[in-house]
Amino acid sequence: MSDSNVWDIDMKFLSEYEERHTHSYDLASEYMNPKLVEVMDILGFNKHYAKAEGNYLYDNEGKAYLDMHSGEGFASLGHNHQAINRALIKALDSNLPDGVQIHHSTLSGLLAENLCKRLPDGLDRVFFTNSGTETVEAALKFARAASKRHRLLSCESGYHGLTYGALSVSSEEYFRKGFGPLLPGCDRVPFNDLERLEEELSARDVAAFIVEPIQGRAVTMPSHGYFKEVERLCRKYGTFLIFDEIQSGLGRTGRWFALDHWGIEPDFVLVAKALSGGHMPVGAMISRRSIFDKVFNTLDRCYVHHSTYARNRLAMVAGLATLEVMENDKLVENADAMGKRLMDGLNKLKERYSLLKDVRGMGLMIGFELGCPESLRSKMEWKLIHAASAGLFPQLIVIPLHRDHQIITMASGHNDVIKLLPTMVITEKEVDHFLNAMEAILRNSQEVGSENWKTIYQIAKRTIKGGY
Repeated sequence: MSDSNVWDIDMKFLSEYEERHTHSYDLASEYMNPKLVEVMDILGFNKHYAKAEGNYLYDNEGKAYLDMHSGEGFASLGHNHQAINRALIKALDSNLPDGVQIHHSTLSGLLAENLCKRLPDGLDRVFFTNSGTETVEAALKFARAASKRHRLLSCESGYHGLTYGALSVSSEEYFRKGFGPLLPGCDRVPFNDLERLEEELSARDVAAFIVEPIQGRAVTMPSHGYFKEVERLCRKYGTFLIFDEIQSGLGRTGRWFALDHWGIEPDFVLVAKALSGGHMPVGAMISRRSIFDKVFNTLDRCYVHHSTYARNRLAMVAGLATLEVMENDKLVENADAMGKRLMDGLNKLKERYSLLKDVRGMGLMIGFELGCPESLRSKMEWKLIHAASAGLFPQLIVIPLHRDHQIITMASGHNDVIKLLPTMVITEKEVDHFLNAMEAILRNSQEVGSENWKTIYQIAKRTIKGGY
């Protein structure tokens, strides 16, 4: 086929996209997930975004929406960062080799080197993947193979992904229900409970303890000194420590990695989401060479674990460009500064509005939890809303932020927490815009009869009747 014919096909596709881009929800309902489409319609999130740039999404009328969620931290450098775009275009134009399985490109070696030099000494072997959950799967396999143990330990309220191994070490029943039986030999202990952890580890049959530095589902913080003791206990009982930094890593908490806050040295560090700056699926498991040597322990086992598309040139280029942009633009420092500004502003609002129960987080990984209102009528409706759905109440804030202030946030799960994961290029002006919008919504939401309460109450009644 000639180049001109290929280009004609591309042009037809682009023309069809232009003609049908406002039909995205019809297509999704017909061919993908109609229930998700229905939920988005009920919540008013069924916007047609035509463009994404920096911290904003733009609908087909040109209205800008400030993105305070960044795709669960995926678009860490903002949408369509021009430096990453140019790097990817250059890689495509260079006709570099790709898809050769018995081959190691220099690009993958350079990205591995750049990751290792930002981690503690001894973490010097990298296995690339296509996603966070695949990264978790690799770590679980390597831990079992290298330790010759089979038990895996994780934390209650922890989340590590939705494939079978990752789901088996995740906690929330919402994700697990209907998919059993899951991987055997997986047990959980409460987060921050060192006594229970030592009780489980003391049997000396646990291959690995996998833990998030900050639990992402509700932005649950570690207690003081917790991780230094976790590290000590894992060393004492010969258990590998897997630090799941898929959400917290690569600048999110105001350090390159969250482990830097406590000065610990895990046996595995897992990254994904932000590694490509929001452009390509890519993840990485970084571990010790002694662990790798026990997995790839003979010449004929050099291929015993692999991932076909993991080291592809575009993913590697996006990763390298992302790290360079973060370094040059001091985005880790910006995440620290803007995170403090957000936390300070939210804590001031907490002092004035009882609906805001708690604010917690590090850097630009922040959660704020809503509490039960004070008036009797408010408490009654609060109970009805929770009876309808455990994760519905945060929509009291999320919906008006989107509808009235064009700010995108998300409830954190089946709890009363709203999680903020803005891009690391967010500015003071945008932080202040968000805080001003929050104050307006909290002021409006003090009374049950407000528009915001009516919206959530109607959704709750519809849910109880089986319509949501």
